[in-house]
Amino acid sequence: MPDVAALRKVRRTRAHQPEAIASAAAHRARRPLLAAGDRLMLLAADHPARGALAVRDDPLAMADRGELLDRLVVALARPGVDGVLATPDIVEDLLVLGALEGKVVLGSMNRGGLAGSVSELDDRFTSYDAAGIARFGLDGGKMLLRIDLDDADTVATLEACGRAVTELAAHRRVAMIEPFMAHRVNGRLRNDLSPPAVIRACAIAAGLGTTSAYTWLKLPVVEDMERVLTATTLPVLLLGGDPDGAPEETFAAWEKALALEGVYGLVVGRALLYPPDGDVAAAVDIATALVKPGGGV
Repeated sequence: MPDVAALRKVRRTRAHQPEAIASAAAHRARRPLLAAGDRLMLLAADHPARGALAVRDDPLAMADRGELLDRLVVALARPGVDGVLATPDIVEDLLVLGALEGKVVLGSMNRGGLAGSVSELDDRFTSYDAAGIARFGLDGGKMLLRIDLDDADTVATLEACGRAVTELAAHRRVAMIEPFMAHRVNGRLRNDLSPPAVIRACAIAAGLGTTSAYTWLKLPVVEDMERVLTATTLPVLLLGGDPDGAPEETFAAWEKALALEGVYGLVVGRALLYPPDGDVAAAVDIATALVKPGGGV
């Protein structure tokens, strides 16, 4: 059950003291994104804003905001967890709850490609922009880039992502691109997770913007990751993906990929926040131990 007192605090702050949110952001204790030798363990919580609320066979698993916040607060408090990637609504809820002190915070930028919509590839920047990320003291912005060579909407998203990379770099903020080659199957958009497709997506994403000095890639764990990582010199974070398989198999794939050169950590959402047994702390601790063996937990 959601923490009733915490949820009431968030709701009352939003209704009666909205200015307190900006104040909490301004006074939040920050930390370096990546210290020498460190790897990042980040939580992803930007799915709801794109209408993607399902986890496994529950289509509304992430719909209860109080429960989601509870799970995030528990996960963020675990040793070795560095921070979160989220949309403004969730970042601000967590700010009110004091859960982001000393944490890395990345803002999700383009959430207009609503899950299942006919315009999913025209992924408009409806959330954070670069100026807002800098103003609120966030560490960078994340953008989803799905590329369908048969869909003209792809070019608008490419252009918008390129502009965002340039603007984030001007503020010396990380631009984290999550690129996929994609295509429609019976009208539904599907990401191509074959190694050649991931390599091609890396090449396209790396060339966006007037500089790639602050660009990172967020990549799926696929077969032949060694070959995939030869396609870029940009820092890479691994994404957890949809939690469909057995947790043991997922953790084993993460562990293998984390050992590769150029990989600087893990960004996981539903697989850790909604584990099959419901034990968020245990799932987070296992993943953190893979990212930071011998430390964190």
